[in-house]
Amino acid sequence: MTEFAAVKAALKTQAVETPSWAYGNSGTRFKVFAQPGVPRTPREKLDDAAQVHAFTGAAPTVALHIPWDRTDDYAALAKHAEERGLRLGAINSNTFQDDDYRLGSVCHPDAAVRRKAVGHLLECVDIMDATGSRDLKLWFADGTNYPGQDDLRARQDRLAEALAQVYERLGDDQRMLLEYKFFEPAFYATDVPDWGTAYVHCLRLGPKAQVVVDTGHHAPGTNIEFIVATLLREGKLGAFDFNSRFYADDDLMVGAADPFQLFRIMYEVIRGGGFTPDVAFMLDQCHNIEAKIPAIIRSVMNVQEATAKALLVDRDALAEAQRDGDVLAANAVLMDAYNTDVRPLLAEVRAELGLDPDPVAAYRRSGYGERIAAERVGGTQAGWGA
Repeated sequence: MTEFAAVKAALKTQAVETPSWAYGNSGTRFKVFAQPGVPRTPREKLDDAAQVHAFTGAAPTVALHIPWDRTDDYAALAKHAEERGLRLGAINSNTFQDDDYRLGSVCHPDAAVRRKAVGHLLECVDIMDATGSRDLKLWFADGTNYPGQDDLRARQDRLAEALAQVYERLGDDQRMLLEYKFFEPAFYATDVPDWGTAYVHCLRLGPKAQVVVDTGHHAPGTNIEFIVATLLREGKLGAFDFNSRFYADDDLMVGAADPFQLFRIMYEVIRGGGFTPDVAFMLDQCHNIEAKIPAIIRSVMNVQEATAKALLVDRDALAEAQRDGDVLAANAVLMDAYNTDVRPLLAEVRAELGLDPDPVAAYRRSGYGERIAAERVGGTQAGWGA
C-alpha cells in the first residue's frame, strides 16, 4: 500500500462526534443571538446533525446534554437518531445551572446539595442505559472565589467520594470522562483545574475513568501535545473536546486560532496509538455569529485536515533525525507534513466514499438551511441553557 493510500484508508475510519448544543442558539455572557431555523427539540437537533454526517461522512454520533436534551423517551430518541444514520454519543451532565449549586455541586459544603448533584449524575447513567451510550462526560463548575471560602482539601475529598459513587454505577461497557478547566467560573480556585488533578482522580477510580482534553482549556503557552502524549503513555486519554480560543474562552471552531497546534496534537495522537475508537474526538463549540450547520461541517473538515497532515509525517525520517540530534532536519520533517496541501487528498477520500468533495458547498446547494428557516416557525428555539 502506498503512503497516500494508507493515509486515505485511515482517514476513512475517522469519526468526529458533534454536540447537540452547537445546533442551538448561543452567545456571549451578555447576549444570546437567535438564528432562523434553529432546532426546537432534541429530534430537530438530530435532524441537523444528520446533515453534517451526510455531507462529511465523518460525524456519525451526537453528544447529548442533560437537561438541555431531556425527553420522555430516550430509547425513542435513539431510534430517531438511528433512522437518520446516527447514534447517540456521550451523555453530558449539568451541575452548574441550578441555584443550589451557587457554592458548588459535588464539592459543595452541604451534603444535601452533594446528594442532589450525584443524583443527577446517576440519572445520566440511567439515560446512557436507555440510549446505548458508552461515555458519561463530566465537567464541574465547582470552585471558590475567595481565599478561606472553603477547605480546598475537603473539596477534593468530596469530589473523590462523588466520583466513586458514580463510577460504581457504570456498566461494564461504560466509561466516565472527566474534563478539566483552567478557570471559569471560579476566580480563586477551581476544583478540577488541570490534567493532573483529573488524572489523579481517574487513576484512583480505575480503568473505566478517563481524562478529557479540551483544547481550549489551558493557560496561554501550555504545551497541549505534551499533555496528550503523557496521558496516552499512561493509558488515560479518553476523549478530546475540540475547539479554539484566542484569549480566555474556548468556543471558537477547532483549528480557527492555531491550526499548527491542532496538527501537533494530532501527530501525538497518531504517534501514541490514540487514533482508535478508544479516544473519542468530540467537538465542544458554540456558533454565535456564524451559521451553525456549515460551521460544524467546517469544523469536522478542520479535524480531518489536521489528521491527514499528521498521518503524512515521515516517522522513519523523523526518528533518524532525532537519533542523530539533527534539530533542523527533525523540525523540517514535521513542517513538510504540515505545509502539505491535503485538501485534494481529502477530496479524493470523499469522492471514493460517494460524497461531494466540497461538503460546505454541497450543503449550501442542498437548500436545507433555507428549508428549516421556513419550516421551524413557532415554538421555542433550543439554546444554551435550554
